[in-house]
Amino acid sequence: MMLNNVCVAHRGWSGQAPENTLAAIKMAANHPDIAMLEIDVQLSRDGIPVIIHDYTLERTTNGAGKVGDFTLKELKELDAGSWFSTAAAGEAIPTLEEVLQETRGKVKLNLEIKRGGDWYPGIEKKVADLVRQYAMESDVIMTSFNHETIHTLSKVAPSIKTGLIIYGYPALIEELLAYTGASILSMGYQYITDNLVQSCLNHGVDLIAWTIDQPEDMQQIARMGERIAICTNYPERWFSAREI
Repeated sequence: MMLNNVCVAHRGWSGQAPENTLAAIKMAANHPDIAMLEIDVQLSRDGIPVIIHDYTLERTTNGAGKVGDFTLKELKELDAGSWFSTAAAGEAIPTLEEVLQETRGKVKLNLEIKRGGDWYPGIEKKVADLVRQYAMESDVIMTSFNHETIHTLSKVAPSIKTGLIIYGYPALIEELLAYTGASILSMGYQYITDNLVQSCLNHGVDLIAWTIDQPEDMQQIARMGERIAICTNYPERWFSAREI
């Protein structure tokens, strides 16, 4: 028996290459069994969408400080690979445009929009405009922990699917989905239950379960329904786990 759930490579193939770099993105985009990549989008000081997870630079680059305090040129001068391995030294922080150019026609993208408080005003429209420029509306979904960002996207980019990212199990999921216009629920896998899955699927809401790195957890979630995407740092583990 084969489990057929979609595989989402978390921050690219981040178990094999430094997260959110073109190395990790290319590796995942060129694998036939990976249907989607999840990557994180922020803005440089000069308003360019860039791909990096943390709001600060220390963990994944040789820089220090907040991402949004640096211009694209300054961000591009940083090393985003040495922390992972010596072989990855020199990997740069990519722009969203570079990622769209690399992945177009190969794989779908889950763009997580990072929006903390008042940071990155206008990021929703900037990202949506780039996606439209590359005619990738049908190949992209946009998700965020900031549910106001998803509400905004429903206004500025109604043709692009959106999803709420949730860690935990809030009481008002249906109301949140209705307010934001989202049709996808991206949840910490520990909080996904059979009842939630059935309720979502009955209402036309798809699920992404993150971040699942252990094969037995992958199997447990996948058995709840084929429309639950498995988001993992280690796609190769899913390739083995799905054959049961």
